Amino acid sequence: MRPKKTILCVDDNEQILSVRTFLLETRGYRVIALTDPHQALEVIANSLPGSLDLLLADLIMPQMDGNELVRRAKDMHPQLPALIVSGTVTAYDRAGRADVFLPKGACSPAELLERVRILVARKRGPKKYSMPSAPMAPSRSIAAVSA
Repeated sequence: MRPKKTILCVDDNEQILSVRTFLLETRGYRVIALTDPHQALEVIANSLPGSLDLLLADLIMPQMDGNELVRRAKDMHPQLPALIVSGTVTAYDRAGRADVFLPKGACSPAELLERVRILVARKRGPKKYSMPSAPMAPSRSIAAVSA
């Protein structure tokens, strides 16, 4: 069994955070759910690079907006993928720090899960395929060929 992928999920709305956590956990993800972006930064600062697979954050939060959270997170862990969602902002340019932006109202749970799956897979990197070597023909000695 593969280890569960860990998603740091940050939203100041506890109800939305609870629903999102349930959705992700039922798909096999390990979720660290926080309502405070400052706590999220502490988790990121105390985590080993690569131990978090995705930062999923709300754009509009009272203590710190999602862009600032993502900027600080990527300063600590540049390879950490980030997805920002927003219920009030529909334009991506308002969430320019994230790898992906989804408007909450226009985003179905299936679309959110698909974006999460893609970002987590991208963090892992592309699969490395090795070219199979051609089977070698049995070597025959020159003496055997001329006989």
